[in-house]
Amino acid sequence: MSFYWPRAESISKDPHDLAFAPIWRAKPKVVVSRTLPDAEGARVVGHRDLAAEITALKEEPGDDLLLTGGSNLASALTGLGLVDEYLIVVHPVVLGGGQPVFLDKERLGLRLVESRPFDSCSVLLRYEPAR
Repeated sequence: MSFYWPRAESISKDPHDLAFAPIWRAKPKVVVSRTLPDAEGARVVGHRDLAAEITALKEEPGDDLLLTGGSNLASALTGLGLVDEYLIVVHPVVLGGGQPVFLDKERLGLRLVESRPFDSCSVLLRYEPAR
């Protein structure tokens, strides 16, 4: 992501990429890592107490936090009870394999709150944890 999105207009002509790149660049970034000391254009957390660091981020004023990528991190945050909602974008691409999004074997209780098609290529599913 840190290579592609800052340069998307010079790499891609896809209208989705061209529309998303400026949005991505405008948002502040936080990288969660146990080993990375710093990241260009981003704040790094995760070296100490993940629960405390993410809770502190959630309490800061501003927009909601959005996790992209990492199923390990998604599972860890889910296990810590730090996920308020799940936004899952489904793209009609068959890859034939891959890693599950949630690594825990325990079934998550989720409630569908919204479904929104973006175009003929993808749909957003918004879930809240069932409480």
